[in-house]
Parts: sequence; C-alpha cells; structure tokens
Amino acid sequence: MRLYTRTGDKGQTSIIGGRVEKDDIRVEAYGTVDEVNCFVGQAVTQLDAAIFQDVLEDLEKIQHELFDCGGDLANVTKTRELKLTMESIDYLETKIDELIAEAPELERFILPGGAPAAASIHIARTVTRRAERLTVSLLKADPECSEIALKYLNRLSDYFFALGRVINFRLNHKDVEYVRSARVFREGKRKEENKGEE
Repeated sequence: MRLYTRTGDKGQTSIIGGRVEKDDIRVEAYGTVDEVNCFVGQAVTQLDAAIFQDVLEDLEKIQHELFDCGGDLANVTKTRELKLTMESIDYLETKIDELIAEAPELERFILPGGAPAAASIHIARTVTRRAERLTVSLLKADPECSEIALKYLNRLSDYFFALGRVINFRLNHKDVEYVRSARVFREGKRKEENKGEE
C-alpha cells in the first residue's frame, strides 16, 4: 500500500461523498475529533491495567466511537447512514455518574494535571470542547449534519473531566483546587436538591 497519493497537494481532501478544501469547517471538526483520539491513545499507554482495566475497556470503546464520530461529520452523502447512536451517549452518562460517585466530592474548580494519564485526559477534554465548538459551526453551515455527534462530544468532555479526577484518586494524587474559585459545584448541587424539595 502506498501511503501518499498526491491528490491533496493543492489543498483539497476527500470526504465521504465529495471533496472540500482542507481548511473547510467540516475538516476542522473531524480533524479535531481525530486529535482527541490521539490524546486518548496517549492516556491508554500511561494507565496500569492492574488498576484501570475498567477504564481501559471504556477508552477503547470511546476510541472506536471517535472514529465513528469523525466519519459521521465527514459524511455528505444524500443517505447519510450514520454510525454514532444515542446508545453511546446513554452509556457515557452512566459512566459519568459512576465516576462522580467514586471520586471525592468536588467543591471548587481544579487545576488540570496530577498523574500523567490524568493530564492527558484533561488535554483530551479541552480538545473535545474545541471539537464541539467546531461541530456547532459545522451544523450552522450544514443543518443536515449529525446532531448526535454534537451531543456525544458534549457528554464526552464531561466524561473526561470525571475520569481525570478518578485517575488521580486511584493513584493518590490529590486534586489541586483553583485558589480563587468559589464553591461552584457544591452550590450547584444544593440548588438541585432545593428544586427537588419544592
């Protein structure tokens, strides 16, 4: 197999169902999803299977889903048979709840970092947010694009935040609170509890 084709030498690239400029918002969106996938792959290499077997299984699942997500964003065919489903989003929500329950209660914003794998996951989180913003722009340009991809990226960034905290917790790395942060998380929790009492 020859890796290079020379077909992109003039600044265009192939997508599913056509060709676009390499700086097209669609390429920016799915290219950023690919970037997320790479940081997830980096985190995988930094996690000890003896401690994080459950996490490694989830991250492998997510890497496959990120390929699905990128493919859906790159798809401009008339039929647009998409691979990413709401089932993946539901799964992430279940995992987020589990991770939040495992880590110590959070009151303030924290500094990204800690163990190397947690730092990689925090990078993946912020790049996911960028992918999400680009997907919003893409949906404005192409309303027929996958809204499920947008929802998935939104949920995935939350998952990465929760996971980064759990990685540090399991490895005995205490979260470093942002010193000028208000007690934002506890406040939000109290508001939700008060709503339930009304």
